[in-house]
Amino acid sequence: MKEYEKQHRIFYVFLRNATRPKQFIFMAKKELFKGFGGWWIKMCGAFPVDRENPGTKPLKHAVKMLKESDKSMIMFPSGSRHSAEMKGGVAVIAKMAKVRIVPAVYQGPLTMKGIFKRQKVAINVGHPIDISDIKKMNEEGIAEVNRRMEVAFAELDKELNPDFHYEAK
Repeated sequence: MKEYEKQHRIFYVFLRNATRPKQFIFMAKKELFKGFGGWWIKMCGAFPVDRENPGTKPLKHAVKMLKESDKSMIMFPSGSRHSAEMKGGVAVIAKMAKVRIVPAVYQGPLTMKGIFKRQKVAINVGHPIDISDIKKMNEEGIAEVNRRMEVAFAELDKELNPDFHYEAK
């Protein structure tokens, strides 16, 4: 298993435990669901998505869970913890489920080695982003949601450590 896949599993479990008693669901790439570790993150509320052939099933599952349970969802709007390019999934899911987006940033270990060395972890949670004023999740609507998220992420990063690098060294 690749190092970054191990990191993702640990990260989901870390977030789940750090936010107790609140319960979350997580959208995670299907590669993370292999073996015991896959069972583990599934028990933490993760569900798989095939990033090569995403389809509508993961989106429908996320919307259903948000509408029919008291769970919230943790999702990386870029599709990865290490990318700044926003995708439209967060906007579409939030609009369909009629929920606000709560931005959060993580600054901490980016490798398993860093976790075991007990490197400092900082999480900053922002104010909910209301997107109810955006009528359609077309190209312009998604771009506006992404703009709002980018502004929120930049502010949260600046509050913690504006010099933090999101790439493993």
